Amino acid sequence: MKYLFSLLFMLPMLAVGQTLEECQLAAEANYPLIRHYGLIEKTMELTVSNIRKRWLPQVSATAQATLQSDVTAFPDEMVELYRQMDISMEGMKKEQYRVGIDVQQTVYDGGDIKRRQEVARRQGELQSAQNRVNIYNVRKRVNEMYFSLLLVDEQIKLNEDLQHVLEGNEKKLASMLKSGTAAESDYQNVRAERLTVLQQLTSLKSQRTALVRMLSTFCGIDMREAVKPAIPEQTEPFVNNRPELLAIDAQLRLADTQEKALDAALMPRLGVFAQGYYGYPGYNLFDDMMSRKFSWNGMIGARISWNIGALYTRKNDKAKIQMQRENAEVSRERFVFDNRLEQIQQSENISRYRKLMEEDDEIIALRSSVRKAAESKLSHGIIDVNDLLKEINNENRARVQQTMHEIEMLKEIYDLKFTTNQ
Repeated sequence: MKYLFSLLFMLPMLAVGQTLEECQLAAEANYPLIRHYGLIEKTMELTVSNIRKRWLPQVSATAQATLQSDVTAFPDEMVELYRQMDISMEGMKKEQYRVGIDVQQTVYDGGDIKRRQEVARRQGELQSAQNRVNIYNVRKRVNEMYFSLLLVDEQIKLNEDLQHVLEGNEKKLASMLKSGTAAESDYQNVRAERLTVLQQLTSLKSQRTALVRMLSTFCGIDMREAVKPAIPEQTEPFVNNRPELLAIDAQLRLADTQEKALDAALMPRLGVFAQGYYGYPGYNLFDDMMSRKFSWNGMIGARISWNIGALYTRKNDKAKIQMQRENAEVSRERFVFDNRLEQIQQSENISRYRKLMEEDDEIIALRSSVRKAAESKLSHGIIDVNDLLKEINNENRARVQQTMHEIEMLKEIYDLKFTTNQ
């Protein structure tokens, strides 16, 4: 639901462009795994409900017919005695029939049902936490596409600026060609260079179209323009809030609950029961031996049971749960260690790009000054067109380098945020 609210909140912004955070939220809401949350929640509720129903009376119906090899009977002397008294004593029939109902009601189970419900809830929490890890990784893919789009946009702007510079020199050479102060090959050389740059623009626009379509599909929104984030003055150290750590915490809570369930499995059970059946023989065997008639029979009572079979595997079961805890802790240590190394590398990259950017402005200013001087020298015939094009390309490369340093630093900053879940 929070993803739906976030998506509705940013709808008014879609007309002017999308920020990276908006794209990340939209991608998470659009990703198919988001539906697993609802499925996990419903499955957990159904499981807990089924376990809770063990408190309800357990009713079973039975019907049976048997043929026995022998039955309870009077001694022959007693049968002969009754015959002399003109009383027929047929005895029990070997064919027996019964249709009945058995009702069992748990009164006390030592907390077993409660612990089973807690285990089911913890398992649901663990599945949700693991699903969250998978969805969180969507942000990394969004970062890659988003900053690639930003870089292409900046390259398009620089390409257009370069075309403007070349076009100005092309017009100047066209004028010089008419006045006879420039060769036609010089004019053609600059024009060919401008057309080459124009071809590069076509390629860049094609890349941009592909990236926009990919982001739109991945995020489930109409992607129009990527908004370049502001560069923070400095990067503060972040606290690690990755969902992988929350998933490990969920594993440990599940292990604690499973251990409590082992204790509950050792407790005695108290229950009441009621049994009733219609058939032959009944509880009054003497009367059934005399009449051989079907009858109604019933019984109620209470039962205490204590299954000590759980003691046989208790030691091994506790050892398995302890190993689960140790594996979870090892996973935590490994993840924190690898994550810390990644933070160090990203922080160093950010520092490196900051230092490079401090020199970019001066390099561009110098390259621009040299290029303008070359244009002036070309007008006076001091240098040829190849020298001018070399200086123009040197200035463009310096501007491209500055743009790449800026975008790559921004990407490292947001990759660091991804690494720590900030």
